[in-house]
Amino acid sequence: MKWYDEEKLKSDPEANMGRPYQQCTLSVMDTIADPNITFDEKGICNYYYEYLEAEKNTVFIGDVGEQKFKKAVQEIKNLGKGKDYDCILGVSGGVDSSYLAYICKRENLRPLVVHFDNGWNSEMAVSNIQNLVKACGFDLYTYVMDWEEFKEVQKAYFRASVIDIEVPTDQFIFGALFEIAKKYNIKTILSGWNTRTEFVMPKAFFFHRKFDASNLLDIVRKHGKIRRINKLPVLSFGGQLYNSLAKKTKLVSLLNFMDYNKSEVKETLKRELGWRDYGGKHYESVFTRFYQGYILPVKFNIDKRKCHLSNLIFSKQLTRDAALEELKQPTYDPALQKQDFEYVAKKLDFTLEEFQAILDAPPKSHYDFKTNEKQWQIYLKTIKALKPFQPVLGRLIGKK
Repeated sequence: MKWYDEEKLKSDPEANMGRPYQQCTLSVMDTIADPNITFDEKGICNYYYEYLEAEKNTVFIGDVGEQKFKKAVQEIKNLGKGKDYDCILGVSGGVDSSYLAYICKRENLRPLVVHFDNGWNSEMAVSNIQNLVKACGFDLYTYVMDWEEFKEVQKAYFRASVIDIEVPTDQFIFGALFEIAKKYNIKTILSGWNTRTEFVMPKAFFFHRKFDASNLLDIVRKHGKIRRINKLPVLSFGGQLYNSLAKKTKLVSLLNFMDYNKSEVKETLKRELGWRDYGGKHYESVFTRFYQGYILPVKFNIDKRKCHLSNLIFSKQLTRDAALEELKQPTYDPALQKQDFEYVAKKLDFTLEEFQAILDAPPKSHYDFKTNEKQWQIYLKTIKALKPFQPVLGRLIGKK
């Protein structure tokens, strides 16, 4: 095993994209592994100003937030009239989805709670899900993927040496949610994403086309032992259009309509739902814990905590000094990192030597593989061209 060495990276020009090391004077974002970071004359990075713009446009608190929240909840209820459920809520056992469950209970919403079991759940995540379902009295739908096929997809991503090996999980989760929404004729999927804790993320740190089925399938074809995916809910380009345009399935982010404070939310969850804290952000999954806490730092020089902590600084939930202190600690317990290394290798049927060689391989871009970007560009241009005719098209489509 190799280990992440932040101090060594600070003095490595290659790790800092050919520049001297520099850290934001307001947050903990820095030049390591980020080719897009810039600083103003005060040393404040671009992500702060991007956050302020996003907060202005997407976060609503006080009376305005309350009105938008109530309106959104009522719309969800209206769309769910006469149905068994008025929305779908995907849960992981983490903070955001658990708090949404609490909100649903408080607001008398009737969600179908869905958990996507990809074989990597921690015991604590399972316990948190069981506790929230019991406390809220909601129905739980567990979507269990085919492990053998999913394992081959994950192995293909490792062999491809691309940065975002969470794409399969993210894409299949939404593929499953849309599939279930269609089955039960549910029009609203609740999203736990929120600006106040999750906005800051450099483009170099992930693949922004998470739902690009062409990219996923090409990686699997070129680096997997399977040539087709038959048992997993791939979210195709056509499927995305069908769900959003024909089925009119909407993603709703209720957490942006409130003063969402992470530490206060955790205390509420512990008190009301018997929720237990699992440590780092998204560490409710063993795989995600190992990916974010070990693979990203060691293979790609990325300590993702900088993004999450900076987001909390920007939203005034954390001081910079507290964030710097946290970054002095390992991403998580080194003994557990070693245990996870061996566990992940074994579960994916890699020898320790094979797994180490894969992690040592030079990173590749997702754009070394096929994408559906041209399809999206054509679609967006078509939508733009048809915009003047939307009133007429709307009347035609609305005719029975």
